[in-house]
Amino acid sequence: MYYLKNSGFNAITVAAIAVVGLLPLATLADCTDEPASGVNWAGCDKQGMDLSGKDLTHAVLTRANLENADFSGSRLSDADFNLANLKNAKFDKVRMINASLIGVKADGASFSNAILDDTSFSRASLNKADFTGARLRRANLYEAHLANADFSQANLEGARLERADMFAAKFDEAILDSARLEAADAETASFRKAGMTRAVLDDAVLRETDFSGADLTKASLRKAIIDDAVFDDAILSDTIWVQYQRCRSTSVGECR
Repeated sequence: MYYLKNSGFNAITVAAIAVVGLLPLATLADCTDEPASGVNWAGCDKQGMDLSGKDLTHAVLTRANLENADFSGSRLSDADFNLANLKNAKFDKVRMINASLIGVKADGASFSNAILDDTSFSRASLNKADFTGARLRRANLYEAHLANADFSQANLEGARLERADMFAAKFDEAILDSARLEAADAETASFRKAGMTRAVLDDAVLRETDFSGADLTKASLRKAIIDDAVFDDAILSDTIWVQYQRCRSTSVGECR
């Protein structure tokens, strides 16, 4: 009391210091909170938890352990999963627009038929993940690890996949119009009957990649490595080929 009195402090100042000191505590995660919009479970262990059908919009789940958790049918738009453990988690049929999953470990996770527009998976580990039938318009998968992932019949219109590791991934019948795959490694991947109008694959590794029946109209493959790649029945109308030449508008299966 003597120190405070002689230091020019008054009761109001002391109260203000106390409140300011407590503010950070109010923002800390409470792992016992019930699932709800805006819940803060940062760093919490929710391994194997059933969260299907919940409203977790704007939730904070950074660095949380959510391995084997089930989010099927949940609302997750604007949620923050950055650096979380999502291995083998289920996100089937979720609505997760503009969410952030940067650097997550989600090998074996399932996003089948999910709505994932404008969501960021940058540098995420998604090996063997299931995205069949999912909608990922304008999604960011920059430098993501997608080996053996399945994007069959998914919509990746305008998606970013630059420098992604897509070894043996499947994009059969997927929509990749205007998608960017510069410098991606898609060796042995499959794009059979995929829509790839105006897609950019410059500098990509496409060894033994299968583009059978794909529509590559006005796509760009400048300096791509296409050793043993398959283009049977692929539409190559006005496609920019490996050595910068433009394929004729009538080109099918071979750049002429």
